[in-house]
Amino acid sequence: MRKRLKRTKGICSCTSPRCTDRSSFSWYEQDMWTYIARFLDGRSLVMLGAVSKWFNSVIMQDCVWKFACLRDLQVPDPGHVAFSWAKLYASAVDGSHSYMFRQQEKHIDWMRIGAFSFESEVAFLSERLSAPVKIPKQKIVDDMLQSCGTCLLRKVKTGIWIADLQLVRCPVCDQEKCEGTMQMLDARHIELFLSQGYQDGSWDYELVGSHEIKKRVPGAYGSIFDFRYLTSKTAAGGCKSFSELSEVGLLPLLEKMLNNLILFANKLAGVFNYKSWIGRANDFQPKAIITLHAVAVNTNLQENQGILIKYHTMRAGAEGEIVSIRISQQLL
Repeated sequence: MRKRLKRTKGICSCTSPRCTDRSSFSWYEQDMWTYIARFLDGRSLVMLGAVSKWFNSVIMQDCVWKFACLRDLQVPDPGHVAFSWAKLYASAVDGSHSYMFRQQEKHIDWMRIGAFSFESEVAFLSERLSAPVKIPKQKIVDDMLQSCGTCLLRKVKTGIWIADLQLVRCPVCDQEKCEGTMQMLDARHIELFLSQGYQDGSWDYELVGSHEIKKRVPGAYGSIFDFRYLTSKTAAGGCKSFSELSEVGLLPLLEKMLNNLILFANKLAGVFNYKSWIGRANDFQPKAIITLHAVAVNTNLQENQGILIKYHTMRAGAEGEIVSIRISQQLL
């Protein structure tokens, strides 16, 4: 607990120069209060806005809440947004998570990881702490990544994303007292909860890929990357864009990219530098790390017979952009 500082004299005895020209100063200077608002948290902003109609008109300006949102979430300006920044701020910090809206009976616990940013429309999902040693030589890039426990998603909605770690009941049985649990990395676009399609239930999750490991695994791991930051010349050995990777005959470039993924991520994201953030072998508490363009979670596991990893996405309509991503890890 913080110790209370002792004052040498009361506030009432403090002295200050008297203002000789009272007409030159006004407490109702909009620019002054807009500047002061930059130092207030969300709760303080709401309290100040409740003082009077004048203060409410100043504090409810979109620029005030935009600054608070970007500051508290520590993300860059995404540009255009479809909702007011006050509503976006509230949906991000009011304690809401996806299982509050649906499948409450399956939910056990959760924790907020933080926010990150998608600047490109391609996401790279992985269940590994290291790049694959041997990569199968399939001709289709998606099939090759799928066999390695990774997945590429296109047409991802750019902007700010919120990441949570969810603990839910396993889907093997429907018993209310089932002790089986499943970890899930749950990421969503910041506008998702405010969208009509999500609120009325017309948008739903669909399975886009899975990967099964039929041997003991030390931990349940999942990560989401903005693919743009994994396709530089450093990571891909000279590959400049994702379209180049899709061309026939360039699979060696993709293999080189994946094999160099750890070195590149250590410099930019720090996610694959797992020794710096996962717990010790006997620490079974979930751990997470979030950077500007990536998020990852890890939970050390006791003796097991393997794990099933599933990738789910939610789109804004049948052919819409991906607005939510889930990576689940279920013990076999």
